[in-house]
Amino acid sequence: MVTLKGRSVYGGIARGVISVYQRDRININRRKIKDPEKEWRRYTDAKDSAVEALRALRDRTAEEIGETDADIFYIQQLILSDSQYETGVKTLIFDEKCNAEYAVAKTSQMLAEMMRQGDSDYIRERCTDVHDASERIIRQLQNLSVKEFVLEEVSIICADDLLPSETASLDKSKVAAFCTRGGSTNSHTAILARTMNIPALIGLGDVKMDELDGKYAIVDGYDGVIYIEPDNETIRNVARREEEEGRKHELLQRLKGRRNVTRDGKEIEVYANIGGLADLGSAIENDAGGIGLLRSEFLYLQRDSFPDEEELFYNYRRVVEEMGGKRVVIRTLDIGADKTADYFELDKEENPALGMRAVRLCLRRQDIFKTQLRAMLRASAYGKLSILIPMIIDVDEVYRVKDVIHKCKDELISKHIPFGENVELGVMIETPAAVMISDILAREVDFFSIGTNDLEQYTLAIDRQNPNYENVVPPNHLAVLRMIKLVVDNAHSHGIKVCICGEMGADLSLTEILLDMQLDALSVAPPQVLPIRRMIRSLNLSDRRQVRSNIQRVLHY
Repeated sequence: MVTLKGRSVYGGIARGVISVYQRDRININRRKIKDPEKEWRRYTDAKDSAVEALRALRDRTAEEIGETDADIFYIQQLILSDSQYETGVKTLIFDEKCNAEYAVAKTSQMLAEMMRQGDSDYIRERCTDVHDASERIIRQLQNLSVKEFVLEEVSIICADDLLPSETASLDKSKVAAFCTRGGSTNSHTAILARTMNIPALIGLGDVKMDELDGKYAIVDGYDGVIYIEPDNETIRNVARREEEEGRKHELLQRLKGRRNVTRDGKEIEVYANIGGLADLGSAIENDAGGIGLLRSEFLYLQRDSFPDEEELFYNYRRVVEEMGGKRVVIRTLDIGADKTADYFELDKEENPALGMRAVRLCLRRQDIFKTQLRAMLRASAYGKLSILIPMIIDVDEVYRVKDVIHKCKDELISKHIPFGENVELGVMIETPAAVMISDILAREVDFFSIGTNDLEQYTLAIDRQNPNYENVVPPNHLAVLRMIKLVVDNAHSHGIKVCICGEMGADLSLTEILLDMQLDALSVAPPQVLPIRRMIRSLNLSDRRQVRSNIQRVLHY
């Protein structure tokens, strides 16, 4: 038995014969040409054919798997039409008299290398799309057909990595699992695995794939392991693990579709907090009622340049579509304090947690803000999207944000770009100032979301990043809970709802207290959705004597 360890991108157990995919190599030689105009026509004809093929592939993938996964081929169409890409090819053909095949390959290599240097997983993954789209042009130029990967039986697909066009051509009914030497959680292979609900491992490392072909294997997507020619003990252990996970899944199935209602009839929504597309599968698997907080700054962090409107729109639209009509709340950029990126060129501050961050930065740098808001508004045409503004301390900030949103809507209308008619606007209540004017703020917005992490920090004057202060004050401080109650009362008096999206919302010892305060919704990390839902369904808030006893026990008074 051989055991290989990788990184799981989707859990589950799969059994089957390994089928190794090895793409055929295309030979590209540099040739000196005499007629650049003729060579340029060769290129444009091949590019047009490639774009048309991508359009057909997108339509087929949309029909087989869904619109969201098919969008990768729309991205590839955009890459081939990109001015930087086209300029690179043209320069090599006209200035250096290179043949079209070499010009495409060289431009693809240079563009991919630039992207590879980026810190963002999303940008690095676009290297694969540049290569995939460029290879399609080269095959057109060389009159080579796209290699087909035919599966005779249900198989575990093993490869160095798979291009989007390669995964799209597979017979999905015969794929038991994916295992790749490279790849990332944002790769097309990983996304496809999550869409198809099949186990997938990435990062198997230096493995001789050709030696695995045809061997029986078991993939354990929970532990990130593939067992090749497993022994009897391993087979039994995996079967026990599968049975254990099956029981958990059965619990999940029982909760799916059921309302989150206490035993005495109080209903509360349970949403998921996510950082981006990589967290979506877990939110859906745990049957979250929607996305209560999409931390949009993660599309800006760990990269060296601003994402453009198209990239933001693509990501927001995918989240909205994947949630299938459920509510998606996207928080606008919350850069600053402990979340920074060098290319923002923010001034050094003595106390950045109290400085230029979140809505303050957005209102000062409205070019950045408007790009994000336009992308959000465009995505709202595809589902139920709400916009959430962080770090509000004054009602004037709300007025200014509304003004920017109106300008963005006017820009979209002038370009005949659709957006949702009923996009709700909410504010984060995460400062004492916002708490104390929550009655005024409630007249101006559609909902509140309480960020308890920052609210605790600013209320208690404790740096939550400093572990030395962890035990200075008791958890669940009465001052913070009283602030939450005041916010809820002010919100409800003006007819708007309140959600908690901080860590406090996931604390099962506080669920009863928060519901007793009349909170309308909780938004937690995806794995915490089911435990919170079970707790809600077990409570009886009408038993006042028991509720009072439980609250006193938690708050120690």
